[in-house]
Amino acid sequence: MTKPPVICLITAGHVASTPRLVKNADALVEAGFDVHVLAGAPYPPADGLDEGILASSKWRYTRLDRRGGPEEISRKLVRALARRLVLIPGFSRPGIAERAQLASSPRLSAAAARIPADLFLGHGIVALPAAAFASRVREGLYGFDIEDYHDAETVESIADRSEQRARNVLQSSFLPGAHPLTCSAPLIAKEYSRRYGVDPLVIMNVFPLSQAPVAPAPPMPISEQRPARLYWFSQTIGPGRGLEGVVAAMGRMRVPAELLLRGFVSQGYRALLQAEAIKAGLRRPIQFLPPGPPGEMARLASVADLGLSVEESSPLNRDICLTNKIFVYLLAGIPQLLSGTSAQTRLSAELGEASIVCDAAGAAAVAAQIDGLLSDPARIARARSRAWSLAHGPFCWDNEKVPFVNAVRTALRVPS
Repeated sequence: MTKPPVICLITAGHVASTPRLVKNADALVEAGFDVHVLAGAPYPPADGLDEGILASSKWRYTRLDRRGGPEEISRKLVRALARRLVLIPGFSRPGIAERAQLASSPRLSAAAARIPADLFLGHGIVALPAAAFASRVREGLYGFDIEDYHDAETVESIADRSEQRARNVLQSSFLPGAHPLTCSAPLIAKEYSRRYGVDPLVIMNVFPLSQAPVAPAPPMPISEQRPARLYWFSQTIGPGRGLEGVVAAMGRMRVPAELLLRGFVSQGYRALLQAEAIKAGLRRPIQFLPPGPPGEMARLASVADLGLSVEESSPLNRDICLTNKIFVYLLAGIPQLLSGTSAQTRLSAELGEASIVCDAAGAAAVAAQIDGLLSDPARIARARSRAWSLAHGPFCWDNEKVPFVNAVRTALRVPS
């Protein structure tokens, strides 16, 4: 009996921080491939979330150990030198660019090359050179998943000349040879086509029905005793995610409401946002909830009355991306508030009554939009029904994984 091809998925971060990688790994196992995941562990508080995923996974897993002391210091010194060299034309090469990106990048590449895979799939910009390097060593293939627009991912990276140059060198060098090449949103795919001349396959950030509640939660009457629950989640709660604008709008709402935020949060930002809530006139303190297992996010969100997908329009990545939370709210069967980014405005036409798009006129206008939805029980019922049906139809991983698996089969020339 012929052994199935071995596929290695690579990320420098935690598996819990990369739900696309986990979904991809699960889909490939279901399709009959032998799957090995190589991941980092840079943030100790997330280790427990990783363990929850690994306990039920059907793929093999290698964690890249953390190392401190002299070796870590020497790697950081190498990165500091590489950040200077990458700006010099004669030194703008992939080997220097990857070291300019991450001090431990060569370790990630070497660890990947030790895995005897036929195809290496990178997730995250640092995993792109690792996948390419390992494929050369193993005489195999490599692919890449573009989850964000890496050239304008954060305000800090845009302002950092070394970062910009390193990312451009890596993507110019390796994207053309990546097969399969997938992408998380249509407008990100369009931007990569314009900048790098590639044609990534769009695989949306949707989720499997196995993560949905058993049935849609019935809408609860909203009152002073049971205020509307406005819900937002991410791995990290922090600035630049539109939360300050939500607080300002909630201070203008007529409908009784409370804000629930789930994720890791620093004491400094927690205090800052609570101060903003008091300043805005919120009558209830913000509830900061602990991070939850990635596979439970839809069920955790289902108790909310309104999900918040309030990305800012800058940097460009935030304007053109479609985040996980959009599709988690659909799977949870709840309506959501979308900020008016280019990608989310475009998507809202497909979501219909399952979403409302923020008015750009300011806090009072946004408050009026939310009040209009939450004060109309019939409209709430229609919105929840629409969200539930979308997650069970066009925005369902059970359907979306099919073209992804087919793209892998095509790259490996494996019949379906």
